[in-house]
Amino acid sequence: MNRPPPFVPASYSSANALDDIEGLHWALHEFLHSRMLESEEYCDRIDPNKERLYFATGYGLVQCVKGLMSFEDKDLLSAINHTKRGNSIAAAHRKPAPSLAGRLASYIVPGLSTSGPEWIAQMTPVERHAELVYAESLYEKSLLGIVYSGDWLAFIKEVLNMRTTMSIYRQLGRYMEAADTAYAAAHANSAQPSPIPPLSSAASFTSAVSTPGTSTPESSSTPSDVKPPQSSNVTLEDPSIDPHFRSGVYLGVGMSNLLLSMMPGRLLAIVELFGYRGDRKEGLRMLNRAGGWDANGERGVVSQESEGVRRSICDMTLLSFHLVLSAYTFEGVDVNLARRIVEWNLERYPNGVFFLFGAGRLALVRSQPRRALEYYARAAQAQSQYRNMHYISWWESAIANFALWNVKASHEWWSRLCAEATWSKATYTYGEAACLATLGDHAGAAKLMEKVSGLRQRIAGKSIPVEKFTARKARKYLAQKNHLLLPALELGYIFSAIAHAPRQVILERMVPDVQQALKGLGLQEITSGMNGVLPKGNAEQGEKGKKGSNERKAKAKAEGPEGYWDDVCLARFLEGVCWRFVAYPDPDAELDADEQLSVPVEDARQRAERALKEVFEHGPKIELDHYIVYYAHFEYGRLLARSGNKEGASSQFAMLLSGEPLEVSAAGRKGKYSLENALYVRTHAAVQALAQDRPL
Repeated sequence: MNRPPPFVPASYSSANALDDIEGLHWALHEFLHSRMLESEEYCDRIDPNKERLYFATGYGLVQCVKGLMSFEDKDLLSAINHTKRGNSIAAAHRKPAPSLAGRLASYIVPGLSTSGPEWIAQMTPVERHAELVYAESLYEKSLLGIVYSGDWLAFIKEVLNMRTTMSIYRQLGRYMEAADTAYAAAHANSAQPSPIPPLSSAASFTSAVSTPGTSTPESSSTPSDVKPPQSSNVTLEDPSIDPHFRSGVYLGVGMSNLLLSMMPGRLLAIVELFGYRGDRKEGLRMLNRAGGWDANGERGVVSQESEGVRRSICDMTLLSFHLVLSAYTFEGVDVNLARRIVEWNLERYPNGVFFLFGAGRLALVRSQPRRALEYYARAAQAQSQYRNMHYISWWESAIANFALWNVKASHEWWSRLCAEATWSKATYTYGEAACLATLGDHAGAAKLMEKVSGLRQRIAGKSIPVEKFTARKARKYLAQKNHLLLPALELGYIFSAIAHAPRQVILERMVPDVQQALKGLGLQEITSGMNGVLPKGNAEQGEKGKKGSNERKAKAKAEGPEGYWDDVCLARFLEGVCWRFVAYPDPDAELDADEQLSVPVEDARQRAERALKEVFEHGPKIELDHYIVYYAHFEYGRLLARSGNKEGASSQFAMLLSGEPLEVSAAGRKGKYSLENALYVRTHAAVQALAQDRPL
């Protein structure tokens, strides 16, 4: 049964701005119940002039979601305008900045500084909420601006706005922790609280010079390299700080820390010059506090009645990290926590499209693609008001069908995306073409491949890496007279479909296709090669020796299509990856206890190792797909780590991070290889995981 909306006073003044929170909370519940239009219409009806603090910014958030879902210019521009309006309303509700004389005096009297918790403590509750909402709307506007901007100048402007947002969050976090510390100290005799983090721990990313109009440099601050002690929970909290404000600070401080901790090393080095540093553990801790999640198995100690308005957004941020970003990082990832969050929210929002997405992603991460498809189907059926949200289900369904190696079904989803979705037309078109080529429809594939390069987009003047990859592959397909080797399986690897495939699917469907491709190249599948036995592909010519093998391969190259050695390395790479996940499934995979494999684990491990080593052997002969060698070193490092050879794994990762060419001489290296930055991020994460003895 739908709850009726709460009473919201018709008249409005800035003094009673917080009376609107319950109304906005109801609108958010409607949105999460997949009643998006009802939520949007309610916000518009209550505040038609967009002058109320929470309704103006809440309506802007809805438009922000719509713009990011559609990626259409008109929707993005509309969202930018609404978030600008919300930001201006928030600015009007903020505490006025001190005069010039007051700012000068703050350099002499620290208590007058606008960058410390004292400044926030002097605000009224409405002004504190306005400060928080200002940071949120500025973040939304900056995110939309980065997506919409087509040049570096606009990008830099929005990055500076994000810097302002982080500075505000840092300041609010320090105020809240100071208030909690003071309250806990005052009530120390009545309870034994767990340790309260020191003043600076809520914002472990350190202070930077503030932008004009927000704050001024602090005369003394905690050194950026000092890490405060961590606390899993805070028993005593200042009751004068309402839960809605708390949840907003948890969200802002948590997201800021996560964002900074996820930055590539090269970019992070630049960010740290401005004084910012992200602490992932602290970021996750703050996001967990909004819902009361902890590591003790509790499902959520914060009840629906006492939660803050931003609690659900904190939960969705946690799911995004643990289930989506986990493809690029390992530190802090907790799939079991994600399961508890999904279960709790699905009980609350059984038709909530966002948490159905989360349930589907959870199933896929656990190598249960069939179950994932069921959740994605439910998500698509849960609502028809925002059709753009169906595209998430379609995208995930295409990848889940790759994990089942059902290329025909995957093609149907890519075709739908290609016809309607606008996020990445180049990727959708190539996905459909790769499936057609795999299924043998080269005439249809060629028509689509011709379109891929012209469909690429740019964000902040930069190409999207996966679109650059698909464009290169499409050009190669056309240049080789409608030929690519295993294009759908290669794309499946890029999107982690092989990693999330059940082992029986790999053995019964993927490996046979790789074997067929190897036969087409004049090669055969590699066996374990135990006790010095030659691989099966070379056994029949064991007497002829290596010379005969090289002559056969040279002949195959001469007679075969262009890019023969690219195909050999790709086939061996995919073969090695398949056997690697047969030997050592993804650490988060939920395996069938009754599963019986036809190949022993050690046999599968040796097949994977020998296949990847063949990539290293023939890598210097690659003409175009140089990325294969680098990703082969990454997968070989993961294979060594799972088999207990940490030293060997570290050596592989160190080679990747060195930046040295691994497949050609330095003189023959031309620019970056495909998806290079993504591999750097994953390799850095693997190094950290290896040091923490986390399985790879």
